[in-house]
Amino acid sequence: MTASAEGLRLTTPSERLRAGVELLSSMRFAISLLTVICIASVIGTILKQHEPAVNYVNQFGPFWSQLFLALKLNAVYSAWWFLLILAFLVTSTSLCIARNTPKIITDLKGYKENIREQSLQAFHHRATGGLGDAPQAAARRIGQALASGGWKVRLQQRPTPQGDGWMVAAKAGAANKVGYIAAHSAIVLVCLGGLLDGDLIVRAQMLMGGKLPYNGGGLIADVPSRHRLPASNPTFRGNILVSEGTQSSTAILAQSDGILLQELPFSIELKKFIVEYYSTGMPKLFASEIVIHDRETGEKVPARVEVNHPARWRGIEIYQSSFDDGGSVVKLAAVPMSGSGKPFEVQGTIGSSTQLTRGPGEGVDKLTLEFTGLRVINVENMTEAGASGADPRKVDLRSSIDARLGAANRTTTKKELRNIGPSVSYKLRDAAGQAREFNNYMLPVDLGDGVPLFLLGLRDTPAESFRYLRIPADDQGNLDGFMRLRAALANPALREQAVSRYAKAATDASRPQLAEQLAGSAGQALALFAGDPAAGGKGAGLAAVSDFLETRVPEAERNRAGEVVVRILGGVLFELAQITREQAGQKPLEPGDRTQAFMTQAVMALSDAHLYPAPMAFQLKDFQQLQASVFQVTRSPGRNVVYLGCALLILGIFAMLYVRERRLWVWLRPAGDGSEASMALSSNRQTLEVDREFDRLRTQLLGPR
Repeated sequence: MTASAEGLRLTTPSERLRAGVELLSSMRFAISLLTVICIASVIGTILKQHEPAVNYVNQFGPFWSQLFLALKLNAVYSAWWFLLILAFLVTSTSLCIARNTPKIITDLKGYKENIREQSLQAFHHRATGGLGDAPQAAARRIGQALASGGWKVRLQQRPTPQGDGWMVAAKAGAANKVGYIAAHSAIVLVCLGGLLDGDLIVRAQMLMGGKLPYNGGGLIADVPSRHRLPASNPTFRGNILVSEGTQSSTAILAQSDGILLQELPFSIELKKFIVEYYSTGMPKLFASEIVIHDRETGEKVPARVEVNHPARWRGIEIYQSSFDDGGSVVKLAAVPMSGSGKPFEVQGTIGSSTQLTRGPGEGVDKLTLEFTGLRVINVENMTEAGASGADPRKVDLRSSIDARLGAANRTTTKKELRNIGPSVSYKLRDAAGQAREFNNYMLPVDLGDGVPLFLLGLRDTPAESFRYLRIPADDQGNLDGFMRLRAALANPALREQAVSRYAKAATDASRPQLAEQLAGSAGQALALFAGDPAAGGKGAGLAAVSDFLETRVPEAERNRAGEVVVRILGGVLFELAQITREQAGQKPLEPGDRTQAFMTQAVMALSDAHLYPAPMAFQLKDFQQLQASVFQVTRSPGRNVVYLGCALLILGIFAMLYVRERRLWVWLRPAGDGSEASMALSSNRQTLEVDREFDRLRTQLLGPR
């Protein structure tokens, strides 16, 4: 018996109904639906699901993001068309099983002992031979031999002109047919389990119970009941964030157009969150020490939740999903980047924001400082940290790691992994709602340039990597030395004093005219570098000096002139740094490699500080870390159904692939004192093993040729 690919054929007079039922119950339709589901599942695997809409816009652009959202590709497994296809697949496969199962059962019960003698001659595997015993005795002997070999045997007596003949009908490998039923039933069970554990029941409650997704903000306790699902909800999958020392009993179910709040029959209290790291900085272990507070009985149950080791209570599994900041308190020091302004400190909690006012008067240039993240451990690959040159705009610590992601054998260079200390991330949002994100490290980092550097990172959009401004640390390991130099550069009087000191130190006292000329050139270069409009340049920094030389110096002399100007600029800035140290009551800088490295990095940082898009940077001064654990809570009644379906699928596939269905017939008719035998073997799969088995059975039952 072979399973038919055609569908059910009704006897109804309606042609459309007959065609529809035939199509729905046909195997070709079920395979087509299964193909569509596989394609949709691939899309759901590649495309991140349930991300904020702005993330899709940043990654794919406005057109494709709108198309993806319209087709619900951002939530494939809960899209109405996916659930509809899944329901059709369940129906189609169920009809296929209902159509073919009776035929398979009938075929399993039958031995086909009524086959004619002439039909045996049409089989590929056939043989004849003479036996010395009578047909009845030979039939019983052959039947016992086959039964002892695992065959199911039936004997049939038939009258012939020469006397009574006997048909021995045997079969083996019936599990092959059972495998068909098991495999197709598995598809139905897996799909039913998916429907039970998917968003189908949640959407049904939204449709019939008047539940609506919530799109606003505020506290969870203030969300109205129409956005909440009861604790008796039979199936759900949501996330819940719990900070250390607090407890929560409301999970968040992400929807394509908002969120739903799921009430739990218990609350989860996080006693302690544990995270361990590999030497690479990647997390090795997430674990949460929790206490489950049962609402009904008041029972308190301690438990430990790890990745792949959930806790269970009242039919709900609590999985360790990830971790987050639980509201750490950070203290930031504002560092003026424009050369003017007074430093100040601000304190806030991660996840909160505060208002800043830039400029005199109230309501002028208001900025919102949003505290977005705190990372206590930052492990970076520092092997080639200093190989990128002196351009701070090209520094990107993340790229040094991203370049080596992939196969584990990508070890082109030796890695030097180092924890470079805590960092804080924040956003500065203007009155128009535009925001830039910043990421600043608390401690100076030694990148191999001869002097530790403070790294101030920024990016305009979340799709970009951070770009870092490198500011050298002074001999006290602080930013104070550079900030004093930055402020002095903006002061014309101090610039003039530094130029005068440089000119006197660089020329002979007996040649005042040369000193005057050098002072004029140095003053012009320093004014251009400082961005003084009176100098006639455009912008500030080394770029302004370069533009000035291109317009005033012939091309053939630019390289030499540039070298001279850079040397003069370095010398004047060194004198300016000495002046700032004298004013601060510090010792002058001693000539040497470290001083030279400090001034080299200071020149580059001063040049690029003009490009910094914020009036101030915030340096992390102190913090009190408070961690939070993100749990995934699920109630999945379809899980056992899916497990059963997977087990049936495995058994069915193995039965269909590795179990051969065979049928054997031996016809015995009288011939003198003995009998003449005709033997035939059929199998659903023609292999060399079938040839060998037939030769063995022929020798065993009919004797040697």
